[in-house]
Amino acid sequence: MEGFAKTWNKVTRRDASVQSNDESDSSRWGWFLLPIVLVLLIFLALGWYWSLMQPTFNVSARTEAKLEQMQRPPVVGAVTTIALMSVAETLLDKPGGYLSNDVTPPSWWLDNMPNWEYGVLIQVRDMNKAMREAFSRSQSQSLEDQDLALAESRFNFNNDSWMFPATEKQYRQGISHLQAYLDRLLDPANKDAQFFARADNLRYWLSTVETRLGNLSQRLSASVGQQRLNTDLAGDSAASASTPKPSDEYVKTPWLEIDDVYYEARGTSWALIHFLRAVEQDFSDILVKKNALVSLRQIIRELEATQSTVYSPMILNGSGFGMLANHSLVMASYISRANAAIINLRELLEQG
Repeated sequence: MEGFAKTWNKVTRRDASVQSNDESDSSRWGWFLLPIVLVLLIFLALGWYWSLMQPTFNVSARTEAKLEQMQRPPVVGAVTTIALMSVAETLLDKPGGYLSNDVTPPSWWLDNMPNWEYGVLIQVRDMNKAMREAFSRSQSQSLEDQDLALAESRFNFNNDSWMFPATEKQYRQGISHLQAYLDRLLDPANKDAQFFARADNLRYWLSTVETRLGNLSQRLSASVGQQRLNTDLAGDSAASASTPKPSDEYVKTPWLEIDDVYYEARGTSWALIHFLRAVEQDFSDILVKKNALVSLRQIIRELEATQSTVYSPMILNGSGFGMLANHSLVMASYISRANAAIINLRELLEQG
C-alpha cells in the first residue's frame, strides 16, 4: 500500500511537471506570435488607408492660391500648368506617397493604387507632351520650351525604379521644371515662355486623350470576353498590315488583370477631370466661340461618374446580364460615352 502511494505521487508530480512545461511553452509561443499578429494588423490598416482613392480637388481654388503665393496676376495657360503640377504632386504626396516602386510591405502586395498611379502618370505625360509640342509653340517650326522638354524627359522616367535614381526624385525634378516654366510664363518681362490657346492645339491634345480612352474602353469591355471581327483595315481597300490577323478572334482580359485595368481607368479619369477643368478656363474664349463649352462640360460629367465609391470589397466580374455586377463594364460605359463626346468636341473645334 505504501509502495502504491509512492508510485502515485511520482506519476502525479511528473504529470504536473509536464503540464507546467506545456503551459510555459504556450506562454512563450503566445508572446512570440502576438507581435507578429500586431504587425500584420498594422500592415493591413496601412494598406487599406493607402489604397483609398483620392478625391478630386478644385482646380480654380488651387490656381488662385498658387498665384496669390507667387503674387502674380493670372495669364492664359496658368490654370493648365498649375493643374498639371498639382496632379503630379498628388501622385507623390498622397497618403503612403508614391507606391509603384516600393519594395517593402505593405506596399509590395498592393496593386490597386499602383495601377491608379499608372493611369494618372500616363495623363501627366500626355499633357506635358502636348504643352511642349503644341500649347507652348506658335508654329511647327517654332522652338520648344526647354523647361517643358526637360520636364517631359523626367516624367517619362521608369515608373518603378526604387533607387539609383529613385522614380520620385525624377518626377519632382519634372515638377521643378514646370515651376520654372510657370515662373517665366507669369513674368510680363519674359517673352520666351508662351501658352497659345488655339483650337488646333486643343484638338492635338484631345486626339491623344481619345486614343487613350478608346484603348481603356476596349480592355474594360473584354472583362467578360468578346468575339470580335477584325476591323484593322476597314475603310481602305489598299491598306495592308505587317502581320496577318484572323478575321474573327476571341478577346478576353485575363482574370488577374481585371482589377488592374479598372483602377488604371479610374486613375486616368481622375487626372483628366482636372485637366479638362483647366482647359475649360484657359480655352474658354475658343470654346464659347465654337459653342463647345457645354460639350466639354458633358465630358467632365461623364468622367466624374467614374469616381463613384465602390462599395464591393473587390472588383466584381459578372457576366454582364447575370446576377452579379460587372464593375469593368460600368466603367467602360462612362469612358466610352466620354470618348464619344471628345470625338464630337474635336469635330466642333475643327469647324470654322
